[in-house]
Amino acid sequence: MKTLHSQMLKKYLKQISNVVGVMAIGACATQAMAHGEAAKMLPLQQAMQSVGATVQQDQYANIYTISKNSTLVRAKPNSTTIMVNGKPLKISAPIIVKDGQAMASETLANEIFQSGLDQTFQVETVKHPLNTLTTEEIQSVTKIIQADQRAPKALRFSRIRLQEPEKNAVWNSVLNHTEYKGPRLAEFSLLQSDNIIEGVVDLNTQQVRAWKVLPATHGMVLLDDFMMVQEVIQKSPEYKAAVAKRGITDVTKVVGTPLTVGYFGGEDGLNKELSLLKIVSYLDVGDGNYWAHPIENLVAVVDLDKKKIVKIEEGSLVPVPMTPRPYDGRDKKAETRKPLNIVEPEGKNYSITGQYIHWGNWCFHVGLDSRVGLQVGTVTFKDKGVKRKVMYQGNLGGMVVPYGDPDMGWYFKSYLDSGEYGMGTLTSSIERGKDVPENAVLLDAVIADYEGKPMTIPNAIAVFERYAGPEFKHQEMGQTNVSAERRELVVRWISTVGNYDYMFDWVFSDNGTMGINAGATGIEAVKGVKASTMHDATAKEDTRYGTLIDHNIVGTTHQHIYNFRLDLDVDGENNTLTHMNPVVNVNKKGIRKSTMEIEKHVVSNEQEAAEKFNPSTIRLISNYSKENKVGNPVSYQLIPFAGGTHPIAKGANFSPDEWLFKRLNFMDKQIWVTKYNPTELYPEGAYPNRSDKDTGLGQFVKNNDNIDNKDLVVWLTTGTTHVARAEEWPIMPTEWVNVLLKPWNFFDETPTLNLNTPKDTTTHSH
Repeated sequence: MKTLHSQMLKKYLKQISNVVGVMAIGACATQAMAHGEAAKMLPLQQAMQSVGATVQQDQYANIYTISKNSTLVRAKPNSTTIMVNGKPLKISAPIIVKDGQAMASETLANEIFQSGLDQTFQVETVKHPLNTLTTEEIQSVTKIIQADQRAPKALRFSRIRLQEPEKNAVWNSVLNHTEYKGPRLAEFSLLQSDNIIEGVVDLNTQQVRAWKVLPATHGMVLLDDFMMVQEVIQKSPEYKAAVAKRGITDVTKVVGTPLTVGYFGGEDGLNKELSLLKIVSYLDVGDGNYWAHPIENLVAVVDLDKKKIVKIEEGSLVPVPMTPRPYDGRDKKAETRKPLNIVEPEGKNYSITGQYIHWGNWCFHVGLDSRVGLQVGTVTFKDKGVKRKVMYQGNLGGMVVPYGDPDMGWYFKSYLDSGEYGMGTLTSSIERGKDVPENAVLLDAVIADYEGKPMTIPNAIAVFERYAGPEFKHQEMGQTNVSAERRELVVRWISTVGNYDYMFDWVFSDNGTMGINAGATGIEAVKGVKASTMHDATAKEDTRYGTLIDHNIVGTTHQHIYNFRLDLDVDGENNTLTHMNPVVNVNKKGIRKSTMEIEKHVVSNEQEAAEKFNPSTIRLISNYSKENKVGNPVSYQLIPFAGGTHPIAKGANFSPDEWLFKRLNFMDKQIWVTKYNPTELYPEGAYPNRSDKDTGLGQFVKNNDNIDNKDLVVWLTTGTTHVARAEEWPIMPTEWVNVLLKPWNFFDETPTLNLNTPKDTTTHSH
């Protein structure tokens, strides 16, 4: 499941900076400029590519379209005026066509991108208190820790992140647009064998403010572990002998995957204090898809401290499936499709100030965390000119991918992708026109790598607007049609954790609704079997825990379970969980025999709030101290429905005596509500690798805090049971599950009436 080639490792460790400005790459022609000097001319494509812009030609209209992130330019040859985001710009020399090739002045890129006509990116005059650590701050943190006499000689970090300021101070800064003057603190976690050193650095005083050693605690799998285990299996004579039994003579063709081993109370013969990984391997046959060639019934146990194999587990010999199964289409004839262009000729409907995004009535902050990835914070909705609080912070809290096969190479596979591997660290750069539509704006992000060095991830977050259907429509007989277009703003982040790629969308609608969509794609983890078809003698047993999706390949049944931590502040911090249940009652008057009524119930404590999702119950986070115009408490509805193969999130498919349940509780209930505690950040606990008990949500609710009229955090669990099918092999079309946060009497009326600008005044009759 989890692997990283050396090329991928270099990709994550390499720091890349976008080029700003123009690089002159040789003159091809000259043309007189307006002030009499000769303009040095370059091919238009070359001039624009040097600054990362793309060029498209509309031959019919004889127009060249130049685009880069949020800037869209339209230019006609021989014209000294071009349109930049719908506004005219005089240029020093027009684009000309010479011998069928468009040529442009070498200064054109500077003239366009320094014109100031693109207003998408604004200067941040007041820094947002939740801005992630800068390159310089990360460097300072590492330098301060290195100078501390308590620090290990070799620093291996699983975390360097901003320690969030006091919540009220952040809200005060954001709502009043005033500078936050409190301390700027950075949290860190250092790995040292089976100990964790965690602490806090004060960036204002340049001093270590806290230092604590957590014994017998295992940290994350770090990127250098990926490289190390590959070297270990290649140097091991015992491992070479094991693969030789399976007909593999070149161990360099074996790709090892470093997998966390979980904890089974010692039943697996592995001592808890050891820092271990299990290595399940695949054979690289040159088709670009080693996942299709599993080396079954062979597991190497690697001691991370000794950097050696301490145990090899072997089962019966199963031939490695050798048929090439490329997933990039190299063996298929390409389908020709006409272009689908999404353009915003007058620029964007949103602006980005630092890490703060403004779109319509929505304002929110975005950042990237090395563990949980995309974080959306200080979300407000402007209603009648007033910014109203909706959510202080929201992000993926954690996730687990448990497999249902009890065999030796599978029973331990219950990956905590966020808590054990760091999904933010494994962020996948987003490609415009494929991962996101071409109108997306792409944002870089800086996080600390495992050595404490700043690492720039290019195109880590995407922002784009899209059409989302009609917002409303009504056609009154004989009257003018009334309808409005719904728009959505999407903020997308993608993390690649071994074979799976996870997409996370935060979707904002004009009407106050927020959606969180989690998509799984990539390549399924498959099992090598003897059966080639379902008619073979071994097929029934081979497919006991999965589906035969190719000759000699089974897709093993598993789950993708996501938990989202949502610190909702619905019109303020004093919130209450309310249940509304539609019920049928007997009607004692009139002709009708029954009535539909609503029973309301306030949930008063954390343990009562933890429940499985019953789709018939309406769940609200309500602020009873705020009312809409008719006196109903303002609220937001919680909807953790799933999708894909299972339309309702049903929880984990395991018996209650499984060790996994002793370590994690969040996966089996879809609704959790806890009293706000700034230290309770992860549903699986701070350090879940090899944990023997639940230090996350199961622990958080043990004290059963009162949650009536309190500052609350909502934890919504959703996911799907992934039953493999042939259509998902050799690569899986994206499968989405969803969470929805919907205003419920939060407004006084339909909040999008201002979108009703009818252009079609045709009268229809029926």
